[in-house]
Amino acid sequence: MILPNPFFLFILIMFLLYMTRVALFKTGLMYTVKKCWRIIEDSFYVYQYFRVPELYEDMLENPLYRKVSLYLHSLPSLEDSDFTNLITGKKNNDIVLCLGPKQTVEDTFLGARVFWLNEGDEKSESNRNRAFILKIRKADKRRILRPYLQHIHTIADEIEQQGKRGLRLFMITDPIGGGKGRWRSVPFTHPSTFDTITMECDLKNKVKSDLESFLKAKQYYNRLGRVWKRSFLLYGPSGTGKSSFVAAMANFLCYDVYDMDLSKVPSDSHLKSMLLQTTAKSIIVVEDLDRFLVEKSKAVSLSGILNFMDGILTSCCAQEMIMVFTMNNKEHVDPDVLRPGRVDVHIRFSLCDFPAFKTLASSYLGLKDHKLFPQVEEMFQKGASLSAAEIGELMIANRSSPSRAIKSVISALQTDGDGRGRGGKIGRQLVDVMDEPDGVLCGDGFHTVKDLRKLYGFFRSKNHKKSQPLLLRR
Repeated sequence: MILPNPFFLFILIMFLLYMTRVALFKTGLMYTVKKCWRIIEDSFYVYQYFRVPELYEDMLENPLYRKVSLYLHSLPSLEDSDFTNLITGKKNNDIVLCLGPKQTVEDTFLGARVFWLNEGDEKSESNRNRAFILKIRKADKRRILRPYLQHIHTIADEIEQQGKRGLRLFMITDPIGGGKGRWRSVPFTHPSTFDTITMECDLKNKVKSDLESFLKAKQYYNRLGRVWKRSFLLYGPSGTGKSSFVAAMANFLCYDVYDMDLSKVPSDSHLKSMLLQTTAKSIIVVEDLDRFLVEKSKAVSLSGILNFMDGILTSCCAQEMIMVFTMNNKEHVDPDVLRPGRVDVHIRFSLCDFPAFKTLASSYLGLKDHKLFPQVEEMFQKGASLSAAEIGELMIANRSSPSRAIKSVISALQTDGDGRGRGGKIGRQLVDVMDEPDGVLCGDGFHTVKDLRKLYGFFRSKNHKKSQPLLLRR
């Protein structure tokens, strides 16, 4: 009997193994084999399941769901899931993997394997049933569950701090089937910054300094026993830059924006519920508050709005939060709505004057000077004016010809026969001084609250004779 050559036998075995490997990978059999092996392996273990719902039973948002979502979508093993969605990331050229509905992703922690199932479905936007299911061996549960959840919190916080998630704009959805609206978010991509908005440089720097001081003031607010929040009132005609100012604040602070549309809130209790669903490091915006207050038929009462601004519930959830209220005219609003504590800083946005026009011309047309500027200045001196939005639109429409753009602005100013801009100075916005326990910082030094109130009353009495000075509460 002739034995086969050992070398030939070795080559044959290696060839068969290679062909088997090729057959498994090329035909997808390897994936099937792994899946079958996992089923067999799982049959020898007892698993426990933990559900992480997006909403509680009372329709409040579960913060852990958002953190788990951030963590899972950062896992490299997401590529091995049966089904993943490809979506555009923060930048248009970024492609991000997203776990598909009813799909599972595997993770390892401290030598143990865990599995996450995305319980969402295509109708999740309507029935709000979305949840993640954690599958973990009972033998590993006591050893890794708490450290693993803490690990998820840490990684999710790092992702948010590094800006990988990007800013979000939250809006209230329309109620479905007689239900209640809730928050839904989209990427916040507004390009406005403090460098691009039309505002006097001194005021702009004071606002930026105030916001920077707020970011560092956690211990200060705690020492005073006050909630770590700041409230702004932006008032003035439409088109004067209030919305752009809010966007600039969000980009400066890196805060999410919640658009609190009161017309979609059916009751005071639901307004409280919506407030509870907001998160820290965010800006809550209530637009056209004066218009809402004068409406005869409204679901949210004045008492509900006042409690929303500074009630006990706000004290519980408004940590590191900015509240912004916009109005066209604050003169007809109940002073109790705007008292210190509810609104800290008042900023008036008025129609354009000539310095503001020059700023717009520089931003929109790249012009520092032009032969038609004296004519524009003369029009402003006669009392005619336009809003920043109106002038900006004229410049955009005629951006290919700066001369034509300026002529179009002159023509528009000439039609402003009622002089509606008389006395309006967008570069001289008013920042009212509000109450502060330890005093406030003004342009000429530090004053006590008593002295400052006298000064504030003095300027209020001279408001009709000349424009008011810039004061910013700190």
